[in-house]
Amino acid sequence: MLFPKVLYLKKPYTDVAWERPRAMRVVGMEGSYNVNRVKSGISGFDELIDGGFPQGTTVLVTGPTGSGKTTFGVQFVYKGVELYDEPGVIVTLEERAQDLRREMKAFGWDIERYEREGKLAIIDGVSAVVGLPSEERFVLEDNLNAEDFLRYIYRVVKAVRAQRLLIDSIPSIAFRLREEKRIRSVLLQLNTILLEMGVTAILTTEAPDPARGKISRYGMEEYIARGVILLDFMERDVELKRYLLIRKMRETRHQMKKFPFEITREGIIVYPSGEVY
Repeated sequence: MLFPKVLYLKKPYTDVAWERPRAMRVVGMEGSYNVNRVKSGISGFDELIDGGFPQGTTVLVTGPTGSGKTTFGVQFVYKGVELYDEPGVIVTLEERAQDLRREMKAFGWDIERYEREGKLAIIDGVSAVVGLPSEERFVLEDNLNAEDFLRYIYRVVKAVRAQRLLIDSIPSIAFRLREEKRIRSVLLQLNTILLEMGVTAILTTEAPDPARGKISRYGMEEYIARGVILLDFMERDVELKRYLLIRKMRETRHQMKKFPFEITREGIIVYPSGEVY
């Protein structure tokens, strides 16, 4: 199995202030109750989900290659720190941490600044797998089992006092396990641990064929997550347009429509009042 064998935190993080989450009232069959909301940091998106994600929820962001899944997830974590002083953790399993930092600079996001301040941590889950040395503070080394993998994430989240988490991506977890038949049990374990930690988390996965209803690699991720967001393309006037569809979001009223979005120099912008496809 290709999971890290050694778990370590080189330096402790300092405490940071937490902002009180915004509460929204939800009306159900048995009356109304308050749901604390976490701002997504995605321009225009919160208007579609009653003001933000339910605090402590797990959301699956799915779509084909190049649809913006990683950008969506990193923006959620980065803006949480920048705008709301909510610490976060990014688990990158598809590209090295240094490559992710460089790419995100295109949006003007200075990830290293918040790492130095102890408000954001990146777990490098790639370098050891491809045989490259890593100087990262948090590193997943080779040959770690699923339980130790989940335990490591738990420890880093607690060290940073993270309120937001991105795991990019689920297929990469399965690749490291080398036993895709185990992915269901691992995802169930992961979901339980995330609920225990109380973080608001985004998991990414590949959508093999959204047009035919195949919106996840293993056909089970969407059932474990409490929210599902599809990012995809649609051809209009001989040009591909990006759209976003909220397939599921528990404790939240939302529309089942395709909303246009763009990846700009400042990150993802959703147009809730734009043309609905």
